[in-house]
Amino acid sequence: MLHHASKHLNAHFRNIPRRLLSMSLASPEAFSVEKCVAIAAVRRACLVTCTVFNQLVRDRTDTLRKEDESPVTVGDYAAQAVINTILRNAFPKDPIVGEEGADALRQESNAGLRERVVSLATNALQEDLIDGEQAYWGLGSQHERSSEALLKAIDEGNDTGGPNKRMWTVDPIDGTKGFLRGGQYAVCLSLIVNSQVVLGVIGCPNIQIQPANPDEGKGCIFIAVRGQGAFQITLSGTGAIKLPYFHSEKAYVLQSEEPKHTNIPLIKQVSDELHLTEWGMDSQAKYCCLARGEGAVYLRMPAPSVGGKQPYEERIWDHAPGSVLVEEVGGKITDSEGTPLRFGLGRGMGENRGFVATVDEELHGRVVSAIKRAQFTEDAKETKTTP
Repeated sequence: MLHHASKHLNAHFRNIPRRLLSMSLASPEAFSVEKCVAIAAVRRACLVTCTVFNQLVRDRTDTLRKEDESPVTVGDYAAQAVINTILRNAFPKDPIVGEEGADALRQESNAGLRERVVSLATNALQEDLIDGEQAYWGLGSQHERSSEALLKAIDEGNDTGGPNKRMWTVDPIDGTKGFLRGGQYAVCLSLIVNSQVVLGVIGCPNIQIQPANPDEGKGCIFIAVRGQGAFQITLSGTGAIKLPYFHSEKAYVLQSEEPKHTNIPLIKQVSDELHLTEWGMDSQAKYCCLARGEGAVYLRMPAPSVGGKQPYEERIWDHAPGSVLVEEVGGKITDSEGTPLRFGLGRGMGENRGFVATVDEELHGRVVSAIKRAQFTEDAKETKTTP
């Protein structure tokens, strides 16, 4: 169980100094404090989401939606309260860009929801410290936390983003439908400095620890620091493995599990041309599978808009952690036209032209070219059917 986390975190994370030194990205110690803080925040948020699933989802048979007191809402709020509390204690001057705000929780009609969120967040923050964690991050049973303090922590995620700043992005439950069906979802956290993602941490409670050996169990955290590579640990903080380490017998293209989010015909055409096998999966867990070698390509191509409706604008928290993870294993990520991703535009990422991530640069070029051909074919068909 997560609340019996190992007391022996990998030695790489031990004895971290409290004071953040000014270091270049090339230094092996750059962002070492941030890395440990982010791992602690994601691990404890995963404790929350696992508890919510076990208590509120697993044995339910009714339809669940992201509203009212649904498990997704409870998990989102509580996980963000945990992450933001830790970030605010460790780095009080850093802005946070997140999904949730706590206004609805303050309404008297939501008192039951508020109490549940506060209880879950408090329990996760009060868990015993393991090696590499520090009490001054707001961790441990000695800290008293009021309901309003945790609601204020949730509200901390209201920054507007933008260039020329140091900021964190938080997505407490990415892949809500995967979460509800017991599939893949992710707890995602990143640090962006001057529009460049320098740190990404993604917790995936339902990912197999060893793809080739399901008996090893499931639950991983994926970590990448720019210029320092990427690795995987278990949810208890042990078993560090440098990425990539797995070689799949098939060349998979990872795509969204939800058809309404994806241009399925276009991805199929690209997959057929490049002899790739399609693999549907929820959340930024796709980036993690790509980074450790289970897939060759990740494609996110937006479904065509209907009735003049504007396509969804991707948010920076949707891709920031995964992007640095892919790059730190030697991969490449751009939009579908080959343009580098921009994380300094605000909370959004501008016009959505799709996203392409691959395990190597040569393959990336072939995928982008195949997308252009598929889009040309798609446009030609649309022209013929337009009266």
